[in-house]
Amino acid sequence: MTHRSSLRVVCLAGPSDSGKTTLVEELVPRLAADDRVATVKSIHHDVEIDTPGTDTYRHRTAGAETVVGITPGSTFEVSTRGKRDPPATPDGTGVFESDGPELQALASTLERLAHRGYDVVLVEGFTTAPLPTIVVGDRDPSEIGGAVVGRGTDDLVTLIRTIRNLDPIDPSSDRSG
Repeated sequence: MTHRSSLRVVCLAGPSDSGKTTLVEELVPRLAADDRVATVKSIHHDVEIDTPGTDTYRHRTAGAETVVGITPGSTFEVSTRGKRDPPATPDGTGVFESDGPELQALASTLERLAHRGYDVVLVEGFTTAPLPTIVVGDRDPSEIGGAVVGRGTDDLVTLIRTIRNLDPIDPSSDRSG
């Protein structure tokens, strides 16, 4: 059985402190009114997201590649496969031809989110990804890997309409060619 994705993905690209996160905070609740929404954030430095000493931290440091924690109010997943050593997509291809581990990590993540049934993914960062992009702040268009579909200065109604009208991507096939 072939899985047909209805996943729409848009990058938000701009320099630090240009308002990308604020725009994500404004877009998510409006999109989430009708769609399942996920976000992906490119982080350029290592952070400790699992508290040392907790059971999940101990599971991860013992060698588990992925640890899932389920609490009464949330579920979280920590994987040791980040930008430096991303997991491959199941068939070795992805949303786009990967130029390196950062885009491979994004492609693998988008494939997982599509299979989990998400409708929209807002990607903060990953400026070079060949995906539709909303430019926030002052960014040279030649630095953007995908088509510019909006600006951070556009009104929210226009941006929501633009995102909802994007062509869905099929993360299990390479669309870069």
